[in-house]
Amino acid sequence: MISNRILYFLHSCVSASQIHQIQAQLILQSLHTNPTIANSFIKSCLALGLLKNAHFVLTHHPEPHVFFCNSVIRALCHSKIPDIPFSIYRHMHKNSILPNNYTFPFLFKSLADFHELNLGQMVHGHVIKLGHGDDIYVQNSLLSVYASCGRMRLCRQVFDEMRERDVVSWTVLITGYRSARKYDDALITFEQMQYAGVEPNRVTMVNALAACASFGAIEMGVWIHDFMRRKGWELDVILGTTLVDMYGKCGRSEEGLSVFRSMKEKNVYSWNAVINGLALAESGKEAVWWFNRMVQEGFKPDDVTLVEVLCACSHSGLVDTGWKIFTSLLEGKYGFLPAAKHYACMIDLLGRAGFLDDAFSLIRKMPFEPTKSMWGSLLTCCRTHGNLELSEYAAKKLVELEPENSAYYAVLSNLYAEMGRWDDVVKMRDLMKERGLKKDLGSSSLEHEPRESFGNY
Repeated sequence: MISNRILYFLHSCVSASQIHQIQAQLILQSLHTNPTIANSFIKSCLALGLLKNAHFVLTHHPEPHVFFCNSVIRALCHSKIPDIPFSIYRHMHKNSILPNNYTFPFLFKSLADFHELNLGQMVHGHVIKLGHGDDIYVQNSLLSVYASCGRMRLCRQVFDEMRERDVVSWTVLITGYRSARKYDDALITFEQMQYAGVEPNRVTMVNALAACASFGAIEMGVWIHDFMRRKGWELDVILGTTLVDMYGKCGRSEEGLSVFRSMKEKNVYSWNAVINGLALAESGKEAVWWFNRMVQEGFKPDDVTLVEVLCACSHSGLVDTGWKIFTSLLEGKYGFLPAAKHYACMIDLLGRAGFLDDAFSLIRKMPFEPTKSMWGSLLTCCRTHGNLELSEYAAKKLVELEPENSAYYAVLSNLYAEMGRWDDVVKMRDLMKERGLKKDLGSSSLEHEPRESFGNY
């Protein structure tokens, strides 16, 4: 019989071309609905990593076994293919194939990866109806869905309703708070985890340290470092880099360097963390020294590395060094050309040092449209160095880019007042009234904001 022959070929199948030939025969002979053949075909597809072929036969099989459904959902969720894992679940629901507690963790993982909140809530309802609401693996994966979508109230609600919690439960909650930039909640949750007697793992510590770095919680960061030393944890590249980053952002660049030197393995992110920490500490020469050391040791700087070293030059007034690095970037030495954020760093560097004409010339010559950040940086530097004419030009550009921001009108009005151009002061105030803008009481200093955020462009 042809069925037996196909089963034989499936058991001996070793290549994608053979699978494609067998699939064609299944369709021609209408055998893809045969439970034994379909299940054997799916098994062979999974063994060869042919997920789309497995998905096709599975969704055209009226009664696939839940084991094979779970296997395909699991394989597809690891392959990061959107929608398809849920389409299998929908096929199960349509054909009254009851999912079990092994179905939901991988389905939720797929929904979390693609931030599918509505589908996640719908499946959450199914979990409760089918009686899997107390399964810790199902609950942990559900936490990931809500955390990945930034819905931390829902995430906390599920967490609080859990009868049992493990290190994964706590870590998902901490990670969710950190990703949602609720750093204080992340650290409070980390403390609660200690009181609950649950020992953190490396993923927990990476996320807790990242929250410390963003929140400036140096005491907690030092406690975590001490905990790892007491437990004899070896610093892998991820944990070590996160520690270096935490110390650097909390103003302890020397401790960060000490951790960096102790790391057996380093990557470009480790070097970036060191350079960024020194840049924040305004140790420009040391940051440049480590940048050169990075290149000498064969590590390839990325776009973030160049932003950080140029930023270090800017904060320390290293104009010639900054120009040299930027010129090398223009010449393709690092394998890519400067982006807008690198130009923004150079504009800030030149402006801070008082080379206002050079900064303005760079803005006009660069192959990008100037951003609000660039004009804001130039405006701040022009105000600092008393160049009222260029300040006016930069302020006008800011008004063009963001006509609804009253702060820029206020700056322009103040400039006109300093220059004794009272008619223009009146015109500016009339223009604000005409556009329905009110002067913010704190607006006179808002032109400084872009200077601090130029690295984001």
